Amino acid sequence: MIEVGDLLPDVTFKTRELGEWVEKNTVDIFSGERAVIFGLPGAFTPTCSNQQLPRFDELAHEFAELDINNIYCISVNDTFVMNAWADNQNLKNVKVLPDGSGLFTKGIGMLVKKDNLGFGERSWRYAMVVNGGEVELFLPEEGYCDNCPTDPYELSNPDNVLKELKKL
Repeated sequence: MIEVGDLLPDVTFKTRELGEWVEKNTVDIFSGERAVIFGLPGAFTPTCSNQQLPRFDELAHEFAELDINNIYCISVNDTFVMNAWADNQNLKNVKVLPDGSGLFTKGIGMLVKKDNLGFGERSWRYAMVVNGGEVELFLPEEGYCDNCPTDPYELSNPDNVLKELKKL
């Protein structure tokens, strides 16, 4: 599992922008900025859609006051699902990154099986702050496990991430 002080894995996200395939590499995305990254089990799922994603979008100005350049949501979903979800959520401040094959999520040690819910492999819920691609703060939810019967949502809650960021 990734830790504070580690560099993000070198992974390429395959996205669709304006009808064209675009590849975005973690080094290119995160090398020149301080960002919040949060991972969640899936687009259009209840906690992710009703609480976590919209709250990060609402609090973006407060994160910006703490020198956060961007906020990224990463999920093990394809680019079409992530783009549709971003449109559905009417996002203004959070950028979505599709991790369709789970390579980034696996690379940071957050890939779990959710076969008990019919999801297959997905992300365990977490949040982190990275600066130039280096992890400054890492907040994985407790109880990490495959086919976990619960879906904790405390440490990666946007309000908690903001509180922990203020301590840095």
